[in-house]
Amino acid sequence: MDPAGSGARRAAPHGEPAAGGASPTGGALGGGAATDAGVSVPAARDAASRGACLEPSDAGGLDAEAALALLRTGEITVSGRLVEASNATLFCAISGGGVDARCVYKPVRGERPLWDFPDGTLAARELAAYELSEQIGDGLVPPTVLRDGPFGVGMAQLWIDVDETVDVVALVRGGDRRLRRIALFDAVINNADRKGGHLLPAPSGRVYAIDHGVTFHGDDKLRTVLWNWRGKRFDAAERALLDGLAAAVAGPFGERLTDLLTLGEISALGARIDRLREHGRFPTPSDDWPAIPWPPF
Repeated sequence: MDPAGSGARRAAPHGEPAAGGASPTGGALGGGAATDAGVSVPAARDAASRGACLEPSDAGGLDAEAALALLRTGEITVSGRLVEASNATLFCAISGGGVDARCVYKPVRGERPLWDFPDGTLAARELAAYELSEQIGDGLVPPTVLRDGPFGVGMAQLWIDVDETVDVVALVRGGDRRLRRIALFDAVINNADRKGGHLLPAPSGRVYAIDHGVTFHGDDKLRTVLWNWRGKRFDAAERALLDGLAAAVAGPFGERLTDLLTLGEISALGARIDRLREHGRFPTPSDDWPAIPWPPF
């Protein structure tokens, strides 16, 4: 399926910046250090041990374990830039061990400064969102790693093919049941930017969630187009999911997140999960900040 077909992920035909050319931020490419200052790459963990979930028909035939192995060690070649993204977001080919796929690569040095998030932390937040999605076990977020690349350390995420016959606006406005779990996921990770274009309806019928750089803030910042379930009670499966997440964040999973988030952010994550468990309902929009990101689609 043509990667340019998704409005959320449209590769520029000119392929800029090409590997070895201008940097994603517009300056000259640096010296190619193995890691950028202040950024560490967490140790790889076995996808199968965490119940990783991916439909191969949505991802060029790869299962989750194969996809993660390729993302961690494959050679990344930049093919183009996703021109509608606010940060440097590069469409790439990745190959290794006789396996070829496509991925999105977001170098840390291409992240635009934000007033409310520390500089150079968005890629790590993307990986933290993936790790938490794997704790849920639904494979909401495509396989994601933090690794070195053509423009330094950054987030690499498997490319998901999009079913271009699906109207995402209608999907969101109609409150499609497949989006309910994503709405809960966003409440947990405190997603400040759930736009419609960050939802990928795939050929298998699954809907994947992408673009999680502005998440896990210590202050409440939930901004989303998925308010269809506001104030609705959690069902039994959702209550069990939150109970499991609370235990995970209080245990080894929470310790692993220290590679990616601050201790304050991890503490806020645990407190957020506890509030959701106590209230037993989907959150409602706050009067203290905009409830919907702009543009919403």
